[in-house]
Amino acid sequence: MASKSLYSGRDPVLKKRDDFEDVLEERRNSSDLRYALRCYTPALYKGLVPCKASMLKSIVLQSDSLQYVVGQVSAECGESREAVQEEAALLLEEMAHRLQLGTIRFFAFTLSKAFKALFRGVCVNEEGIQRLQQAIQEHPVVLLPSHRSYMDFLMMSYILYTYDLALPVIAAGMDFISMKFVGEMLRMSGAFFIRRSFGGDKLYWAVFSEYVKTMLRNGYAPIEFFLEGTRSRTGKSLTPKTGLLNIVMEPFFKGEVFDVNLVPVSISYERILEESLYARELLGVPKPKESTSGLLKARRILSEDYGSMHVYFGHPVSIRSLAQGHISRSQHNLLPRHIPQKPTADTQAFVNDTAFRLVRLQEENMVLKPWVLLATLLLQNPDGMDLSTLTEQADWLRRLALAFGAFLDWPDHEPCSKVISSSLALHKNLVCVSGGRVRLVVEELPGAESATEEAGFNRAVSVLSCASYRNQILHLFVRPALIAVAMQTANCSRKDEVFNCFNFLRNVFSNEFILCPGAAVQDFEEACYLLGKCGAVQELQQDLVMSQSGQTTLAFLCSVLDPFLQGYQVVCRYLCEELEENLLENKFVPAVRSFTLQLILSGSLKCYEALSSDLQKNALAALIRLKAVRRVKAGDQVTLKVNKIAVNSLEDTLGKTNPCLRRL
Repeated sequence: MASKSLYSGRDPVLKKRDDFEDVLEERRNSSDLRYALRCYTPALYKGLVPCKASMLKSIVLQSDSLQYVVGQVSAECGESREAVQEEAALLLEEMAHRLQLGTIRFFAFTLSKAFKALFRGVCVNEEGIQRLQQAIQEHPVVLLPSHRSYMDFLMMSYILYTYDLALPVIAAGMDFISMKFVGEMLRMSGAFFIRRSFGGDKLYWAVFSEYVKTMLRNGYAPIEFFLEGTRSRTGKSLTPKTGLLNIVMEPFFKGEVFDVNLVPVSISYERILEESLYARELLGVPKPKESTSGLLKARRILSEDYGSMHVYFGHPVSIRSLAQGHISRSQHNLLPRHIPQKPTADTQAFVNDTAFRLVRLQEENMVLKPWVLLATLLLQNPDGMDLSTLTEQADWLRRLALAFGAFLDWPDHEPCSKVISSSLALHKNLVCVSGGRVRLVVEELPGAESATEEAGFNRAVSVLSCASYRNQILHLFVRPALIAVAMQTANCSRKDEVFNCFNFLRNVFSNEFILCPGAAVQDFEEACYLLGKCGAVQELQQDLVMSQSGQTTLAFLCSVLDPFLQGYQVVCRYLCEELEENLLENKFVPAVRSFTLQLILSGSLKCYEALSSDLQKNALAALIRLKAVRRVKAGDQVTLKVNKIAVNSLEDTLGKTNPCLRRL
């Protein structure tokens, strides 16, 4: 298999990361059937022989933990223990996997065919695989992949099978069960199914958590789930969900296992299969229901070119090492292990901090392709760019990204112009080159006028699709960008004033980006260092000032945050102008979308990204956190109570960050 290196720009010189090899290269030169039927003998946790799925269910149903909750539920609802036990068995039957090697072999054969048609290459870091192989034999392992596509969990199992590693059991949404045949095939390939919401269902939570913990304690197989909870439709990492992370950490807290290894996995796509679908979902088009017929209709994507993808297995993170000096496990000795306990505030804070750290690790090991840089520049120039200017600015941005530590896959020995032409050709569905200018492609409707809602919708689809690639690099720029905007907003160059503005903006956008709670000072210092390293700012005693050559860099960074600043200001404007006193929460997004579209059609707003439901929901979450909006629940409905003075004040503050915003 051919391998290649990717380089990061972390100081002071380029730092070499793990080598990659293309796992499809061998598949293109040998029999897929022989590959699927080959001898498969993975190394297991402590050499144990895994128990069968039926035995696993029996262990769960007879466990002291589940029996304790069965007794509680029986007493609370007045049903017999036998009836509650039977209900528990049915719940377990609904969720449990039935991993079978024959099904895995079937997927190995069919996925080989599909992946060779879809991708130019699937590049995996071999050193990461070797680390994982060692970790699986020493302690229970939890795999935590990033989640940008339905392809993620299929690819994970395919790669582990390829390298003769133990196949994971995978937490999957209940949506897949409704897919005839496919749902059961996924179950037999290791998927176990989880409801999107448990509500207050004590029995369901007990069955599910005991099932996961039993698999973990017994080292039955690596457990795999997505920290973000769902696919990111925007290309940005989502705020991590900690429910499953709490479950897999509990056996360590209670001393039932010596350690647990958490393995962050970064999956990067040069072109996302669902890009147009995601953009439409963000604009309010309902998500298509998962179905077997829908899957069969999707076969047409096999004729498309999706470039290459990279899968980076990060260093295993030891919970034992993380917890040392932070968590006292003695509190778990006060009650028998089988009695459920709510995590203490300290434990929950530790789990939350760990979740954010892991998502940051996923972000740092995301491989960025040239198109990500081009998308960033094109979004900042909505009227298009001369190809020569785009090439020149892309080369400048490449150097800046490397200086900030980008994990960039840029062909070393090819001219910049050739790299860019190749990237534009791959994404011809999003951009066109005509007369030496590069523009976003917008689907034109027959007879549609430019100011119609349909034309506005199509423009928004194009912009949001492009933004999903720009968003892949935001983790690199967001902290320096917050400083750039803070320097523009602060009334003076004093470092403490700039920090105050930085901290305020960081708080506003803490739902939008992965910003670890309690790490404001660390983020500020890291961003100051990066800006100083690239020559954009100088630290003079207590001042932070722009250097003579820093204007271009700081202006670029301000432009990176501009769509989010404008989007949040639009939400504030809507809430201030909304006349209805009791605004229903479930009507909020459609109402803001309609308000935003009217601003765009009237020419008052040019920011199509403000139409994104993801941005609108994050803005609302920020306003609730800042106590400018209150959620009031009455029966099944939730209304939003708006403090218009507070919202108006926030809108004014955001307006100060950019002169353009004041004209909204």
